[in-house]
Amino acid sequence: MHKDGHAVPLNWTGVWLEQEAQHIFIGRDITEQLAAERKLHHAQRLEAVGQLTGGIAHDFNNLLAVVIGHLDLILKRPEAGAAVTGFAEAALQAAQRGAELTRQLLAFARQQPLAPKVVDVNRLVDDMARLLGRTLEQNIDLRFLPGSGLWPVLIDPVNLEAALANLVVNARDAMPDGGRLLIETMNATLDADFAQANPGARPGDYVVLAASDTGTGMAPEILDRIFEPFFTTKEVGKGTGLGLSMVFGFVKQSGGYIKAYSEPGHGTTIRLYLPRAAGLPLPEDVAKAAPAAPRRARILAVEDNDAIRKLVLMQLDQLGYEAVGAASAAEAVAILQAGPILQAGPILQVGPILQAGAVPFDLLFTDVVMPGGMNGVELARLAQKRQPGLKVLFTSGFPGALLADGREVASADAVLGKPYRMQQLAAALAAALAK
Repeated sequence: MHKDGHAVPLNWTGVWLEQEAQHIFIGRDITEQLAAERKLHHAQRLEAVGQLTGGIAHDFNNLLAVVIGHLDLILKRPEAGAAVTGFAEAALQAAQRGAELTRQLLAFARQQPLAPKVVDVNRLVDDMARLLGRTLEQNIDLRFLPGSGLWPVLIDPVNLEAALANLVVNARDAMPDGGRLLIETMNATLDADFAQANPGARPGDYVVLAASDTGTGMAPEILDRIFEPFFTTKEVGKGTGLGLSMVFGFVKQSGGYIKAYSEPGHGTTIRLYLPRAAGLPLPEDVAKAAPAAPRRARILAVEDNDAIRKLVLMQLDQLGYEAVGAASAAEAVAILQAGPILQAGPILQVGPILQAGAVPFDLLFTDVVMPGGMNGVELARLAQKRQPGLKVLFTSGFPGALLADGREVASADAVLGKPYRMQQLAAALAAALAK
């Protein structure tokens, strides 16, 4: 027992001296060691849950891709009556809600597509604070305290805005009777000691974005679970439990660190440690508007899922493209070596013999993760060697995920996340073809 009355865990070591009939024992305080072990176990648990979640979300995205795609095709048919259209629209809304949930799960699993840019956090937060202030009750005092000389950060600004909105919403819900919400920014350098005591943190320079409320606060057993998906203390129907999970995954995927502190009855502070952009090049902005694509562009669509591949070919038909489908990277390579044989109709089949002077493809539309030993990235690189100038558009149920060899799809590559609407496919194809 400590002299002030609280218990202290000690690790005792010592010896018994027979001749002197006495003993020497030393007690070492292991409070910090046990705390670090708990943090490590918590980080490992979140990592395991993230891997499981990412795999499940990927499979659901493939299923939703088929559902949403076919509903889009139904809505495009002029002969569909008002009743059928109404049913399809209702189903489409539910499917899109499911797609949004899987996107949040992929964010937690650190498998969402990111478009990082060098960002002025003070400017972003200032713009967001004015907007978010209008959504808060009048009894909540929102204040922004910007740090001076703030470093630029390399981050996806859209996802950072979404993360900030989640923090504000959680703070609002924790202050049903009103209170104060303070958003602060500051520079911070994390050392090796901090990283050792906080598993998941890495030494280096960061910009800290902190949100502090004067709400109800949380007990330690609740605080330990706030980043787990579907964990929520809110009433049924008032939250999915994915908001903070999404923030956690986004920050970790961006190379940062997130830390929460709370006292029951006093409030909560959540700090986002965002990596400094010193010495890093400005990433290419992948969200540039693209002109309309050529209507009769020729596309090689590679997808190992039979249902999705058939759907994609129908969608490309509706969009006016000439298309050939391949069920694997190996089959796509064979098609590229032989070349497409143009037949009547916009949806093309693979011909067994190449006619001299066959027209090459304009774009390769390929899934990223495929069985058979060659992924979509490797296929794209091989295809571009065989046909220089070939445009590429990737798609995946978990875009941004690590490939088997540890590499990621490059941020400069265009990736269309599953599931997607037909108009999203059309825009992505147009942008890829216009590069």
